Amino acid sequence: MSITLKEIVRTLGGELVGEDTLIDRVASIANAQAGNITFIVDAKYREELKKTRASAVILSEENCAYTDLPYILTKNPYAYFAKLLTLLNPKVSAAKEVHSDAVVEKTAVIPSSCSIGPNAVIGANVKLGEHVVIGANCYIGANASIGANTELQANVTVYHDCVIGKNCTIAAGVVIGADGFGYANQNGEWVKIPQVGRVIVKDNVDIGANTSIDRGALDDTVIEQGVKLDNLIQIGHNCLIGEHTVIAGCVGIAGSARVGKRCKIGGAAMILGHLEIADDVTVSPGSMITRSLHQSDTYTALMPFQSHGDWLKTAANSRRLGEMAGTIKALEKEIAMIKSKNGN
Repeated sequence: MSITLKEIVRTLGGELVGEDTLIDRVASIANAQAGNITFIVDAKYREELKKTRASAVILSEENCAYTDLPYILTKNPYAYFAKLLTLLNPKVSAAKEVHSDAVVEKTAVIPSSCSIGPNAVIGANVKLGEHVVIGANCYIGANASIGANTELQANVTVYHDCVIGKNCTIAAGVVIGADGFGYANQNGEWVKIPQVGRVIVKDNVDIGANTSIDRGALDDTVIEQGVKLDNLIQIGHNCLIGEHTVIAGCVGIAGSARVGKRCKIGGAAMILGHLEIADDVTVSPGSMITRSLHQSDTYTALMPFQSHGDWLKTAANSRRLGEMAGTIKALEKEIAMIKSKNGN
């Protein structure tokens, strides 16, 4: 798809500075060629901006002086770039049909605008909104509902009674509504606790490939609107993830944790169960959160990596910290006594 800079600005906003030109794709600043538009958001790319072969650039006011190319001026070049990519690469619409190999219960409500892929299974009393796309091999359990314009890619499983809102994208392999990990100990044996809650996913949520969200034990597990989840995330039963929070890959959130609004959780972080995370908290990658965080801030629980030999020495010293603290206190007392005797 080719489009002029004027047409881009007319559609997405911003201000065009310089001559109009035809654009056929968005490219990185290093690899852009004639006919491409690029962008920068960081001052460290100003030297590359001077050398780029792109025909135009998206930038903010503080970087305007570093190019003679036509540019689109915007307050948020990164978000503008994302919208322009969508404009230049429109999604291919799925065929509005129920595939002949799909299995659909008679009581399911399927608007004619929906697309149901091969080998999909749609359970009893399922309700789909307009323009829902169900990919190949998906399973939608009884009484589940999915809002308008939501897409389930291949091999997604949505268990019974779960609710997914409008305008969501659920990537391949996602499991929504499997039983939470709930057991009671009786005489040394584990008795399963039935998980009778649901998973409720609100509007405009994206869920990455192979992420699992467990259903609640009694209350619902809730993913609020605008949440963005990466691949391979585990969210335990009865959790609440606040609106517009973003969570990177391989994060684990144990049951009944409540994460606030607009939080940012780095990859491979762990949040223990029954904790409260305040709004606007950032958790650094790899951190283990073992207590509630009641104040907006950035939290990090990491030890810098070392060679294995150095790590063994560090671990050995860590075990002696209590002993060393006692020794230091004793030395402090002796120093204080010496100073007292000397009249200092």
